[in-house]
Amino acid sequence: MPESLIEAVRYFSDLDVCHNYMVSIKWPDGKIVCPKCGGDKIGEIKSRKMLQCKAKGCRKQFSAKVGTIFEDSSLPLSSWFVAVWCIVNAKNGISSCELARALDVQQRSAWHMLHRIRLALRAKTFQKISGTIESDESFFGGAAKFMHKERREKMIKGRGAVGKTIAHGILERGGDVVVDVVPDQRKKTLQDRVRKHVAPGSFLFTDSLRSYEGLDGEFVHRMVDHAREYVRGLVHTNGIENFWSLVKRCTKGTYVRPSPWHLFRYLDEEAWRFNKRRVNDGERFKIAMQGIVGNRLTYAELTGKEDDKEGK
Repeated sequence: MPESLIEAVRYFSDLDVCHNYMVSIKWPDGKIVCPKCGGDKIGEIKSRKMLQCKAKGCRKQFSAKVGTIFEDSSLPLSSWFVAVWCIVNAKNGISSCELARALDVQQRSAWHMLHRIRLALRAKTFQKISGTIESDESFFGGAAKFMHKERREKMIKGRGAVGKTIAHGILERGGDVVVDVVPDQRKKTLQDRVRKHVAPGSFLFTDSLRSYEGLDGEFVHRMVDHAREYVRGLVHTNGIENFWSLVKRCTKGTYVRPSPWHLFRYLDEEAWRFNKRRVNDGERFKIAMQGIVGNRLTYAELTGKEDDKEGK
């Protein structure tokens, strides 16, 4: 397997290599089954890199892309694999415009590709984190200083956080981060997420937000008041705040303020890269490819047109 981008481009330039690699990902036990009838008598149409069911009454022809994020895409696997390599190994992400130039496709095609890959990166674990935990929220939206005066007066009410999208993150020191968009900062919202993702008895460090009050019975909970101090011995939230700085480096620089309804996808991407920070580029690619099966995101679903049709 390749260990760098240039090696990946060369390695996956061979369509036979791409096809065989895709088959190994889709059917790791080596037993190919028909997506229509479930039969295991499968032949191969080598000239078209297709598979065909040999069962009587079926005879369905299908690709190894079926049932993955690549399904119904006319782009070759060689382009897809390079796209996956780029997004999982680019520290600050890769924009759809940059990927479109690199792969010689339209920008909206590259945008759809990136969101499909982000779906494959979305965490699916139900295992709780433990040890020393930091919990914090961050706000995403336009900065008041960059707004026109009339828009600023209309959008900014009270604190600058009003009207912005809220993300909540939970970090295990030296370990993984769990992050998602939340509707508000209320006690029930934040405490339910902490209980969902953190093992009871863990050390829990937060800021002085009152929504965290009442967790002492389940966790060793300590607060740090940022109006007076940022660190008190081991009590601080510097780790999760460092993660927020990495996220905003992407959303302000590479992606330039993602839409609020797509923000969770960008959080998934940055959290995945953060959690895989200890492995090399080749390992990250192989781990990411394990998530492509069983996921699909159509362009209509991504843009909301599918919901519009259902509402009519």
